[in-house]
Amino acid sequence: MPGFAKKDFVLFLLASAVLGISQSIDISFFNNFLNDEYHLTISQRTFLEIPREFPGFAVVFITGLLFYLGDVRTAAIANLFGGLGILGLAYWSPEYFPMIGWLLFYSMGQHLFMPISNSIGMNLATEGHMGRRLGQINSLNTAAFLLTSLVTALLFRFIKIDYRLAFSISAAAFILSALLILFMKPHAGKRVGKRFVLRKEYTVFYGLNILFGARKQIFLTFGPWVLIKVFNQGVATFAVLSFFIAGLGIFFKPFIGHLIDSVGERLILAGEALFLIFICLGYAFSKGIFDNLGLEKISLYVICALFVFDQMLAAVSIARATYLRRIALNSEDVSPTLSMGMTIDHVVAMFIPWLGGFVWTVLGYEYVFIGGALIAVLNLLLTTRIRTTVLPRAV
Repeated sequence: MPGFAKKDFVLFLLASAVLGISQSIDISFFNNFLNDEYHLTISQRTFLEIPREFPGFAVVFITGLLFYLGDVRTAAIANLFGGLGILGLAYWSPEYFPMIGWLLFYSMGQHLFMPISNSIGMNLATEGHMGRRLGQINSLNTAAFLLTSLVTALLFRFIKIDYRLAFSISAAAFILSALLILFMKPHAGKRVGKRFVLRKEYTVFYGLNILFGARKQIFLTFGPWVLIKVFNQGVATFAVLSFFIAGLGIFFKPFIGHLIDSVGERLILAGEALFLIFICLGYAFSKGIFDNLGLEKISLYVICALFVFDQMLAAVSIARATYLRRIALNSEDVSPTLSMGMTIDHVVAMFIPWLGGFVWTVLGYEYVFIGGALIAVLNLLLTTRIRTTVLPRAV
């Protein structure tokens, strides 16, 4: 790796680590913030996912508008958006509707950074080691996540942390990350070629993103809400769970990166789908089974464990990125196609919460996760179409 690339890698590694602070605060505080500050019903909570996920749908168009800046500068802008949005949630959201506006800013920053971070990370890797490189970046991010979760969990044993303070710390982390990225060379990971890419050769990648969008939204919206509404758990519980997620993730994420390079994306993505089937069925049936046996506490522990396992599986998302990089007709397709994949998955993600909220209200939360298990089965079937050979490169 050239000297400038080593410096850029260290800066990007540090920037990703700092973002672990914001991610930990988001998981530990955000859902309880919505519940405590706005007293949302399940219908209001699920409706909120439309504006929250809309930036994910719009990300391909925003990255197209910022095309001339390249990936590095766009990544810095994304984190500035995230910092501004979380400050707005902390200080300028006295009511539900102003909160939605600031949530759009916050979510745009998060969604804009996601595909670009994978593109930058892969550009800072040598051929054949992209999975390991992304695993290293995610591992340090998780270490910061772990430390933040531990501090939050310990503090909550003695004091109640104010949401404004927590969100202010998150904003500071976003801004620091943006500054670190601004010190990188502008051409590192620069995006060239087309602003928008949509090719039939990437159909399986698009399909994986559609199913990921549906699966992700079920757990993003309803996983925490089961703990909050069904089991009456607060911020302290989520901070402890975040600690376990991060502690395991420090080792799990590099391991996933190693497996991707060693055995390929097909096996990794198929394994993820298989595990998700059992996780969804566990969410759906564990409370009924253990409560009928008089073991109510066990059902809570099982749901907490499933919550941790699902969050751990989020590391597998790098397999979709490396799969695209491996089959891409040319390297210039990667960044805009990752953004297109996010837009496609959010077409589904914006409406799954509404449908899931309807199912929760009419039938019960169990049926939301039965639906999730069916989505995981479709995902498992789609992985059989993942190519094991690289497509011919475009000239």
